[in-house]
This record gives sequence, C-alpha cells and structure tokens, in this order.
Amino acid sequence: MRVLSKLEKFRRCLVIRRAWTGLFGLLMVCLGLLIAYTPSYGVQKETQEEKAANLKKQATGGLFQRWTFDLDQPNTQPSSFVKGISTDEPLGNWIVQEHATAPSSPNIIAGSSSCTQLCYQMLLVNGLEYEYPDLSVRFHAQEGTAGLGGIAFGVRDMRNFYAAIVDPIGQKAQLVRLSNGQELPLAQASIRLKPVDWHSLRVQRNTIISKDFIEVVVDGVLVLSVEDQALGLGQIGLLVRGTSTVLFDSFHAVPLFSHRPLSAPPAY
Repeated sequence: MRVLSKLEKFRRCLVIRRAWTGLFGLLMVCLGLLIAYTPSYGVQKETQEEKAANLKKQATGGLFQRWTFDLDQPNTQPSSFVKGISTDEPLGNWIVQEHATAPSSPNIIAGSSSCTQLCYQMLLVNGLEYEYPDLSVRFHAQEGTAGLGGIAFGVRDMRNFYAAIVDPIGQKAQLVRLSNGQELPLAQASIRLKPVDWHSLRVQRNTIISKDFIEVVVDGVLVLSVEDQALGLGQIGLLVRGTSTVLFDSFHAVPLFSHRPLSAPPAY
C-alpha cells in the first residue's frame, strides 16, 4: 500500500471540497428555478379592474359612511338625521337645497340659526356612535351672512359634546367642549382659507397608549392638535353656532381603531 504524502492528501481534499461546492451550487440554482417557475397561490394576483371593484366593495360596507343629500327631496330635512340644540331656544332649520356649485351635485344641506344667545344647533346622524371617528365635510359660508359652523362629535346629549368650528369671516378655527352645558374652549388658531367656494373641514379623534388626541384640519392644513379625553363614545353630526347660516355637503365618517393596550402595562 502506498502511503500518501501530506501534499497529495491536501490536493485530494481540495478536489473533493470543490466537487461538493459545485454540487451544492447546482442544487441551489435548480431550487431557484423551481421556485421561479412554480405558480404562487399565497397572494392572489389582481387586474386593475378587479382591484377597483374590490376597493369599491370595501367603500360600500358598513365601515365607511357618506352623506351627500343628493337623494333627499329639496326643501325637506334630510333623512337619517335628527335636530338638536344646546339651549332651550327654538330649533334651527336644516333644509336640503339645490346648489349650482355643490361639490356633490345637485344638493347641499343649509343649516341656519337665529339664537338670541350663544347656542349650538346640531344635525346629528341617527343611530350611529363613534369613540374615535375620522370625520370630514365640505362647507360654504354665504356672502353677507355670519357663518360659524362645523362638526359635532362625542355627543352624549345636547349639553355634552365636542365642537370643531370654523369662522370664515374671522379667519379662525376653534375646538370646544361642552360639559353640562358649560362651554370650555380647548384651542383656537388663525387660519388662511383657500380662495375657493367650498372649503374642507376634517376632525380626527385618536388614541396613543393612554392619551387621546383631537386634530382639526382646514383646507388640508393641520391647525389644531389637542389632548383631551373627557368625552368618549357619542353621536356625530353638523353644527352651526349662534346666529349663523352655513352650507354643507359631502359629510364622511369612518371609525378609527384604538391603540389602547388590552391589559394594564407591566409593573417594571
């Protein structure tokens, strides 16, 4: 038997190692080709038409709500809404009207109030309550009239609610909380409205861990951000404040998901 030298042993080991390396590489290439040409059933491939149809189905479910007042008869109060007021004065008028520049043609809703003292006239969605809503509406203040109006949310009753208010003439936005009928201003900011007929107002109430935040956006600009959690679940709707006339259209609502922990945090 011939005894292999150290050099020959090294050369044979090197040849065997290269052979195994080449075999492993070949196996990985084959596996990659197999994966590449095997149809995947984990994620369904959608065409553009199917994607649009699926998104449309999501938007017409119970999660997203939209009121354009276009199916309501003019000169009537819109269906699925109820009126309310924060004082003992007469209720305001909420009338569906046709409007030539309506964002959602042809109808809008006109809210008007003639209170002799400070009051909030509200048009609330009947049967819907939100704790953390994302709300938006288009609004227009008629020329020559006072036009303080906006969105009501967290409405427990006519004496306990939040109000996001825009004053187009005074160029300011306010966030107010009424508690037992007492008005508590939470924040106020100057605004610069865009030179358009119809403006946008959006309100979000969200939570991070144990803090609740309310944010107000006017014409796409964040103008107010307030931490407040005095009121929780409540109705939503539109409002006019004091002696005002405001036009509204395209009221949207969707609930936001809470980020509150399901259990108390650990003690460390």
